[in-house]
Amino acid sequence: MHSERPEVAVVQMNGRADWSANRPVVERLVAEAAEGGACLAVLPENLLAMPAHPAELVAMAERDTPAAIESLCDMARRHGIWLVAGTLPAVPAEGGHGSQVAARSLVIDAKGEVVAQYDKIHLFDVVLPDGESYRESATFRAGDSLVLVDTPAGRLGMATCFDLRFPELFARLARQGADWFCLPSAFTRTTGQAHWHVLTRARAIENSAWLVAAAQVGRHADGRETYGHSLVADPWGQVLVDAGNEPDCVRFARLDYEWLRGLRERFPVRRLHRPDLFDDGQ
Repeated sequence: MHSERPEVAVVQMNGRADWSANRPVVERLVAEAAEGGACLAVLPENLLAMPAHPAELVAMAERDTPAAIESLCDMARRHGIWLVAGTLPAVPAEGGHGSQVAARSLVIDAKGEVVAQYDKIHLFDVVLPDGESYRESATFRAGDSLVLVDTPAGRLGMATCFDLRFPELFARLARQGADWFCLPSAFTRTTGQAHWHVLTRARAIENSAWLVAAAQVGRHADGRETYGHSLVADPWGQVLVDAGNEPDCVRFARLDYEWLRGLRERFPVRRLHRPDLFDDGQ
């Protein structure tokens, strides 16, 4: 489905507290991605909002998410570009626990149709070395399904933020044919400084696949500071683009499939993998 050298865009944002403030920023960045020649753009985690209190996302799931999805579909259609829109709070199909929503990423095609959705599997329930703590499970219900989808940039395996720390997810997606991974993210500044680049590069190297990681950056309404450095890592672990700490920007990278085929022939880590020897959930 992909062309031999598709251009992709990775979007970095300093997310605001509600969709009304984020929507015009997203509109501008999607337009910039399309005008720059990208067939597909990956947008950050918490795309709908970075509110002062995470619990606000539960109310936003019913109140704001449907209109935001409609807006995103309209943007994709008008600009003729595919979007990985992640994440938005969404009411799970089977219903939440009253105070829980899904952290959902959507793949929207250039006709403005939602063609895939992924609910974040691994939730960020941690205490950082400086005492800063997060408990995503208080707001979100974890997903339980792996998602792959064919896009103009190749076969996509979907992941979100904290998923990055679980290599088994990426290995399974790779065995099912993923050529590249998306990673909408909102890494904290503390964890990003320590782990962002080494983990994104590792997941790309391990699986001979590109990783396109779109991040939040800067300080947000809840006082949290995110790391930024939205990037594209290639299958050899080279960082092709890195947005640093610039707010509200777009970076472009080209996925060279002729080069990838050659790499996989010369360095066939997928073929040499021995999942039969390990208990990886199969």
